[in-house]
Amino acid sequence: MEFCWRFSCFAIALALTVTGDAYAQEAPIPVGTVYAQRQTIAKTGDFVGRVDAIDRVEVRARVKGYLDAVLFKEGETVKKGESLYRIEKGLFQADVEQAQGALGRSKAAKTLTAIQLQRAEQLLQTNAGTAVARDQALAADQQAEAAIMSDQGGLDTANINLGYTDIVSPIDGKISKTNVTVGNVVGPDTGVLTTIVSQDPMYVTFPVSQRELLQTQLNPGSGDIAKTKVKIRFADGSTYNHEGTINFVDVSVNRSTDTVLVRATMPNPDGVLIDGQLVSVAVQSESPEEKVVVPQAALIADQQGVYVFVVEDGKAVVKRLKLGGESGANVIVNDGLKGDEQVIVQGIQSVRPGQPVQAAPMPAGLNGI
Repeated sequence: MEFCWRFSCFAIALALTVTGDAYAQEAPIPVGTVYAQRQTIAKTGDFVGRVDAIDRVEVRARVKGYLDAVLFKEGETVKKGESLYRIEKGLFQADVEQAQGALGRSKAAKTLTAIQLQRAEQLLQTNAGTAVARDQALAADQQAEAAIMSDQGGLDTANINLGYTDIVSPIDGKISKTNVTVGNVVGPDTGVLTTIVSQDPMYVTFPVSQRELLQTQLNPGSGDIAKTKVKIRFADGSTYNHEGTINFVDVSVNRSTDTVLVRATMPNPDGVLIDGQLVSVAVQSESPEEKVVVPQAALIADQQGVYVFVVEDGKAVVKRLKLGGESGANVIVNDGLKGDEQVIVQGIQSVRPGQPVQAAPMPAGLNGI
């Protein structure tokens, strides 16, 4: 009986030893890898910016009257000089005709005073008239001339007001919704009827701290401001397919934020950029540097920061990284890798530090490098 008990204990111990050896000799996990590469990367600075239309016009009525017609389609592109609204013209046309009549009377009065002045001059020369009569005729003639000028001004004003009944677009651009409809009374005190913003090109403005301004070499004194390239990314992470150039750096620092306002001009031939849109701005300097890059798919984050797994001696080893921004589908590594490390990009979810792995190179074009 004692022998059986000892044999059972020995069997259990042997089983535990065999199981432990099996865990110690764990089979390598297959993973997909790429090699960290050194690439020439232009130094960039990332900022938050906003798209601004170069021209922005708030359309208002300049005369008061009933709105007769709305002549545009909301959200469409309009051309400079294109009719947008029409105000009822009847009263303004009547003002023009009334002013024309007043001018005609003034011209007729001037004809009479000119004749009377000439007759008074002749009588004075023959001693049949007096100087007082000549002076009175001269004053009447000058008053008639002034009346013509006044009535001509009234006619010009009436014609201008009549022209204001056709409200036209002062710029090329895209038009917003209308704030008034046909039948309403509009005038200078009505407010904004609609808004027009220009489309191509657009501005992108973004604040830059003084430190970042020096690092990205945006100082206008450097003379290279026109060569500084700008790219933008949208809220969904996609990159805009046109590059812009910086055209303005503000002359003073905002004291409340300690930043300088920088502005770039971006082409917008397809109308993708929208006035007021929030974007990410990447400013690229002219002096590229050699940097290590790895695919974004290789990155893992925890409470201590960002790291990747690399293969060393057939095992997964953690490498903590300091990143320096994005470069397409890759990220720039400022510290943590030297290049040529075999980085795990596929099968990461099954990998643990120190675990044996079987590395298989990823096909070209699928690793992001």
